[in-house]
This record gives sequence, C-alpha cells and structure tokens, in this order.
Amino acid sequence: RRIGAMMLTCGHYDGSGDFAFRVGIPGKSGVGGGILAIVPGVASLAVWSPGLNANGNSRLGSIALERLAKMMNWSVFAP
Repeated sequence: RRIGAMMLTCGHYDGSGDFAFRVGIPGKSGVGGGILAIVPGVASLAVWSPGLNANGNSRLGSIALERLAKMMNWSVFAP
C-alpha cells in the first residue's frame, strides 16, 4: 500500500497531482516515455509513447491510461 500511495502522489514529477486526478491509479513515469501503472489486486499496466508533455511524462500514454481507467472504473476517484 505504501508503494502504491507513493506512486499515486509522486510518480510523475511535477505532473503527479494532475495524473492522480485524471487517471486515478498509481503509476510511475520515465523520461523515455514509459509509464508503469498498477490497479492493486487487478492488473499491472505498461504504456510507452515517447512524446512528452511539459512535465516530462508520456502525453499519449497518460491519455491511454486515463481512458482505460475510466472505461474499467479503476480510478480511486471514480463516482
């Protein structure tokens, strides 16, 4: 739980809060365009797209995870 909490709140550099709000699952990004994300007890996910946003995170990877989390109702902030 501690690692998941750290990934949710700190795993995306200055964009961590935005990623947490938009995607709602723990993740860790890298400057190479990869993002590793987890849905505890359900799935481990990896996305890669080298185009980075202003915070140094994969732009398309973040969008893909946001859409998947919404479709699957995985976000910790889902209504």
